[in-house]
Amino acid sequence: MTIRLMNLGDYDNVYALWVGTTGMGMNEADDSREGIARYLARNPRTCFVAESEGRIVGAILGGHDGRRGFIYHAAVALTERGQGIGCRLVDCVVAALVQEGIHKAALVAFRQNLIANEFWEKRGFLERTDLCYRNREIGPTAME
Repeated sequence: MTIRLMNLGDYDNVYALWVGTTGMGMNEADDSREGIARYLARNPRTCFVAESEGRIVGAILGGHDGRRGFIYHAAVALTERGQGIGCRLVDCVVAALVQEGIHKAALVAFRQNLIANEFWEKRGFLERTDLCYRNREIGPTAME
Protein backbone atom coordinates (compact mmCIF):
# COMPACT_ATOMS: atom_id res chain seq x y z
CA MET A 1 0.00 0.00 0.00
CA THR A 2 1.28 3.43 -1.00
CA ILE A 3 0.18 6.86 0.14
CA ARG A 4 0.75 9.72 -2.29
CA LEU A 5 -0.49 13.21 -3.02
CA MET A 6 -3.92 13.34 -4.60
CA ASN A 7 -4.30 14.78 -8.09
CA LEU A 8 -7.32 15.58 -10.22
CA GLY A 9 -6.80 12.38 -12.22
CA ASP A 10 -7.84 10.52 -9.06
CA TYR A 11 -11.22 12.24 -8.93
CA ASP A 12 -13.49 9.53 -10.35
CA ASN A 13 -12.06 6.80 -8.12
CA VAL A 14 -11.97 9.01 -5.03
CA TYR A 15 -15.51 10.23 -5.63
CA ALA A 16 -16.71 6.63 -5.96
CA LEU A 17 -15.00 5.84 -2.63
CA TRP A 18 -16.66 8.81 -0.94
CA VAL A 19 -20.12 8.01 -2.30
CA GLY A 20 -19.72 4.39 -1.17
CA THR A 21 -18.76 5.40 2.37
CA THR A 22 -21.61 5.35 4.87
CA GLY A 23 -21.91 8.57 6.84
CA MET A 24 -20.11 10.72 4.25
CA GLY A 25 -21.79 14.02 3.44
CA MET A 26 -21.42 15.19 -0.15
CA ASN A 27 -22.69 18.21 -2.02
CA GLU A 28 -22.91 19.00 -5.72
CA ALA A 29 -20.87 22.21 -5.73
CA ASP A 30 -17.92 21.52 -3.44
CA ASP A 31 -17.53 17.85 -4.32
CA SER A 32 -17.93 18.20 -8.09
CA ARG A 33 -14.86 17.71 -10.29
CA GLU A 34 -14.58 21.51 -10.53
CA GLY A 35 -14.91 21.96 -6.77
CA ILE A 36 -12.24 19.39 -6.03
CA ALA A 37 -10.01 20.88 -8.75
CA ARG A 38 -10.20 24.26 -6.95
CA TYR A 39 -9.47 22.60 -3.61
CA LEU A 40 -6.45 20.70 -4.95
CA ALA A 41 -5.11 23.83 -6.66
CA ARG A 42 -5.33 25.72 -3.37
CA ASN A 43 -3.97 22.81 -1.30
CA PRO A 44 -1.53 20.92 -3.56
CA ARG A 45 0.57 19.42 -0.74
CA THR A 46 -2.05 18.44 1.83
CA CYS A 47 -4.44 16.00 0.11
CA PHE A 48 -3.64 12.29 -0.14
CA VAL A 49 -4.79 8.95 -1.50
CA ALA A 50 -3.87 5.42 -0.45
CA GLU A 51 -3.35 2.94 -3.29
CA SER A 52 -3.20 -0.83 -3.13
CA GLU A 53 -2.61 -2.97 -6.19
CA GLY A 54 -3.40 -0.06 -8.51
CA ARG A 55 -6.69 0.96 -6.91
CA ILE A 56 -7.50 3.78 -4.53
CA VAL A 57 -8.51 2.39 -1.14
CA GLY A 58 -8.36 5.59 0.91
CA ALA A 59 -8.49 9.35 0.55
CA ILE A 60 -8.34 12.47 2.67
CA LEU A 61 -8.52 16.19 1.96
CA GLY A 62 -6.47 18.59 4.05
CA GLY A 63 -6.07 22.32 3.70
CA HIS A 64 -5.64 25.52 5.63
CA ASP A 65 -6.38 29.22 5.62
CA GLY A 66 -2.93 30.21 6.86
CA ARG A 67 -4.00 29.95 10.49
CA ARG A 68 -6.01 26.78 10.99
CA GLY A 69 -5.91 23.44 9.22
CA PHE A 70 -9.04 21.65 8.10
CA ILE A 71 -9.60 17.98 7.29
CA TYR A 72 -12.39 16.77 5.04
CA HIS A 73 -13.67 13.58 3.47
CA ALA A 74 -11.44 10.98 5.12
CA ALA A 75 -12.51 7.59 3.82
CA VAL A 76 -11.12 4.06 3.62
CA ALA A 77 -12.73 1.31 1.56
CA LEU A 78 -14.76 -0.99 3.79
CA THR A 79 -12.74 -4.01 2.62
CA GLU A 80 -9.48 -2.32 3.66
CA ARG A 81 -10.38 -1.05 7.13
CA GLY A 82 -8.52 -2.16 10.22
CA GLN A 83 -5.12 -2.06 8.51
CA GLY A 84 -4.05 1.41 9.65
CA ILE A 85 -4.73 3.13 6.33
CA GLY A 86 -6.89 5.84 7.88
CA CYS A 87 -4.29 6.49 10.56
CA ARG A 88 -1.56 6.80 7.95
CA LEU A 89 -3.65 9.20 5.88
CA VAL A 90 -4.30 11.37 8.94
CA ASP A 91 -0.59 11.30 9.82
CA CYS A 92 0.26 12.46 6.28
CA VAL A 93 -2.21 15.36 6.44
CA VAL A 94 -1.04 16.43 9.90
CA ALA A 95 2.63 16.30 8.84
CA ALA A 96 1.85 18.28 5.68
CA LEU A 97 -0.05 20.92 7.66
CA VAL A 98 2.82 21.23 10.15
CA GLN A 99 5.20 21.62 7.20
CA GLU A 100 2.95 24.49 6.03
CA GLY A 101 3.33 26.17 9.45
CA ILE A 102 -0.09 25.18 10.79
CA HIS A 103 -0.37 24.27 14.48
CA LYS A 104 -4.03 23.33 14.92
CA ALA A 105 -6.46 21.35 12.76
CA ALA A 106 -10.22 21.02 12.85
CA LEU A 107 -12.81 18.81 11.20
CA VAL A 108 -16.53 18.16 11.18
CA ALA A 109 -18.09 14.72 11.54
CA PHE A 110 -21.80 14.04 11.56
CA ARG A 111 -22.87 13.33 15.14
CA GLN A 112 -24.68 10.11 14.11
CA ASN A 113 -21.53 8.77 12.37
CA LEU A 114 -20.33 6.83 15.40
CA ILE A 115 -17.53 5.00 13.53
CA ALA A 116 -16.03 8.28 12.32
CA ASN A 117 -16.35 9.98 15.69
CA GLU A 118 -14.67 7.07 17.46
CA PHE A 119 -11.86 7.11 14.87
CA TRP A 120 -11.25 10.86 15.28
CA GLU A 121 -11.38 10.66 19.08
CA LYS A 122 -8.66 7.97 19.03
CA ARG A 123 -6.54 10.24 16.80
CA GLY A 124 -6.71 13.01 19.42
CA PHE A 125 -9.40 15.16 17.76
CA LEU A 126 -11.57 16.09 20.71
CA GLU A 127 -15.18 17.19 20.53
CA ARG A 128 -15.66 20.89 21.20
CA THR A 129 -18.82 21.33 23.25
CA ASP A 130 -18.12 25.03 23.83
CA LEU A 131 -18.72 25.96 20.18
CA CYS A 132 -21.76 26.17 17.98
CA TYR A 133 -20.98 25.27 14.37
CA ARG A 134 -22.85 27.49 11.93
CA ASN A 135 -23.23 27.26 8.18
CA ARG A 136 -24.74 29.49 5.48
CA GLU A 137 -25.03 29.01 1.73
CA ILE A 138 -23.53 32.09 0.03
CA GLY A 139 -23.05 31.09 -3.61
CA PRO A 140 -25.31 31.82 -6.59
CA THR A 141 -27.65 28.92 -5.76
CA ALA A 142 -28.28 30.42 -2.31
CA MET A 143 -29.68 33.57 -3.91
CA GLU A 144 -32.18 31.81 -6.21
